[in-house]
Amino acid sequence: MNIILLSGGSGKRLWPLSNDIRSKQFIKIFKTEDGYESMVQRVYRQICSVDKNAVVTVATSKAQISALHNQLGDKIGISAEPCRRDTFPAIVLATSYLHDVQGVSEDEVVIVCPVDPFVTEDYFKALYHLGKQAEKGEANLVLMGIEPTYPSEKYGYIIPASNEEVSDVITFQEKPDVKTAEGYLSRGALWNGGVFAYKISYVLDQAHKFIDFRDYQDLYQTYDTLEKISFDYAVVENEKKIQVMRFGGQWKDLGTWNTLTEAMEGEIIGKGIQNEDCQGVHIINELGIPVLAMGLHDVVISASPEGILVSDKEQSSFIKPFVDSLDQQIMFAEKSWGSYLVLDVEQGSLTIKIKLNPGHYMNYHSHKNRNEVWVVISGEGHTYVDGMRQSIRVGDVITMEAGCRHTVFAKTELQLIEVQLGEEISVHDKQKYELEW
Repeated sequence: MNIILLSGGSGKRLWPLSNDIRSKQFIKIFKTEDGYESMVQRVYRQICSVDKNAVVTVATSKAQISALHNQLGDKIGISAEPCRRDTFPAIVLATSYLHDVQGVSEDEVVIVCPVDPFVTEDYFKALYHLGKQAEKGEANLVLMGIEPTYPSEKYGYIIPASNEEVSDVITFQEKPDVKTAEGYLSRGALWNGGVFAYKISYVLDQAHKFIDFRDYQDLYQTYDTLEKISFDYAVVENEKKIQVMRFGGQWKDLGTWNTLTEAMEGEIIGKGIQNEDCQGVHIINELGIPVLAMGLHDVVISASPEGILVSDKEQSSFIKPFVDSLDQQIMFAEKSWGSYLVLDVEQGSLTIKIKLNPGHYMNYHSHKNRNEVWVVISGEGHTYVDGMRQSIRVGDVITMEAGCRHTVFAKTELQLIEVQLGEEISVHDKQKYELEW
């Protein structure tokens, strides 16, 4: 299978665990034998369990590349948008990437699906059959229609021509009110989960009707000029030769704290305690201090370096405008080499805890407006400071003046305390260089 996973958005409805860099799909809340995994790790693992030869490409923003490499490794295919332009440009870019960069034939089928639904293995088996249906060429697009479990206001609807497993599509309907949704269900309507399959040649042909470009590189370089438009509006709703395949298995959109806690196996992640009078309470705590809940009903408590949320589960769906009003420093992020956690922010200084994974290293870089000090608190490795190599271990202190080129390599898992000192401390104050050795 050729699969494009759509991994966009900031996931602010899951604040404080999500932010502009760490989207909801990277939050590790699903229990495994070894600990916890994120949405993107879970989906990728499930795809590989059904088809170990599946070619997976993640369509994402530049800000998520490091987190994807951190959680999925360096072999995953990534089509990164230079800037956000909605799903039609993103899917065209990813399709062009498969054809022009990866060398996938125009006759090959591609399956597009979001990265964040909570599903089981039967969903990925259904994706396989969706691709096989698209190979037949009976339709230009084959959609997966989710069999509704209730008249939802959150989803668009697909009206099929029959109740057969695969059917032509009569029409599409936007997100309705409950009463209208009940009417759709009486007509055998299906939820539109944003899952569909097509041949590469079809989407490239559609793209050239809207966009003047030669190939992937040309498209990438002019991406910021493209119209922001969804794939549904640009293609799906205008296509006449379109089919829908029913899917009746488990499928949940985990876009809010309310739905996310429903998918959790336990009630507590991290340090948390509930007394016996608590009912329907979930605690997700990334801080190193305990959270105690007493006498609460249907509440989610989430604590991270970004902040603390205490909310009725239903009310948590309305969090976004409040989070949008916050103007704060990103306090935690996963990088391709490891992760960092901001410990303290002061005028003229920033203190960070850095963790590098074994065998990984930072970019070779310098800063114009700040000095830095590294203190090694665990592990072993070596630094390069203006081209000079130095082995490091616990207790060592490394000082870098402004303008000094530097990087650090981790032999084992390596943890540092980094202190940034300067009047103008900014994430944009960073000049990268090619390695000099």
